[in-house]
Amino acid sequence: MSVVIVFILVIAGISFWWLAQQRLMSKPWLEPGAAGVLPGLESTGIPTAKLGLGVFLAVVGCLFALFASAYFMRMELSDWRAPPIPGVLWLNTAILILSSVALHVAVVAARRGQREMLRLALVTGGLTALAFLAGQLTAWRTLADGGYFLAGNPATSFFYLLTGMHALHIVGGLVALGWTTAGAWREGASARLGQRVELCAMYWHFLLLVWLALLVLLAGWANDFIDLCRQLLT
Repeated sequence: MSVVIVFILVIAGISFWWLAQQRLMSKPWLEPGAAGVLPGLESTGIPTAKLGLGVFLAVVGCLFALFASAYFMRMELSDWRAPPIPGVLWLNTAILILSSVALHVAVVAARRGQREMLRLALVTGGLTALAFLAGQLTAWRTLADGGYFLAGNPATSFFYLLTGMHALHIVGGLVALGWTTAGAWREGASARLGQRVELCAMYWHFLLLVWLALLVLLAGWANDFIDLCRQLLT
């Protein structure tokens, strides 16, 4: 149980740091500005949208952290047989990193009013996300062909559960990204569109961090983490 507490504290620390970088933990009422106008709370409404997204991501992060803690506790039992990690997951990781980079480029292009670059970056982010999902399907098929099915072993069930949950969040992000990309053709580079692009990028960067954490967990490096925590706590 102590290992689980340490893991959750690490995840919480990373989450608070990331939220602070997004100015979601700031105190605008203490910042200088014109009377009656809070910094960053102009008519655009983007701080409210950021706050809402931040709360949603915090809930999602807690959900994955709870499943990760269950993973840690379950792997201590004797019937745990971790499946081999399909090699395509490493390619999928590179693809998701590229997708996140593309969304960052889209944010920069929107701020600079570079319409063509904005459209290219959004399309690249969407296509690479679709490629990531295709890679995940390939990974699941590889495991199934090797005899590792959903109900075959607790470790295999956790693999399908965690990667499937992450894929569902990618699909949800693609819906918002598709709407934003369509807006890039209708509106061009505008302030309102830039706000939507920034929210999509925040979501994408978060999903990349979650995927990297899952990869560490599923690749078996969690065993080393547990051993290190035990050494620190003894």
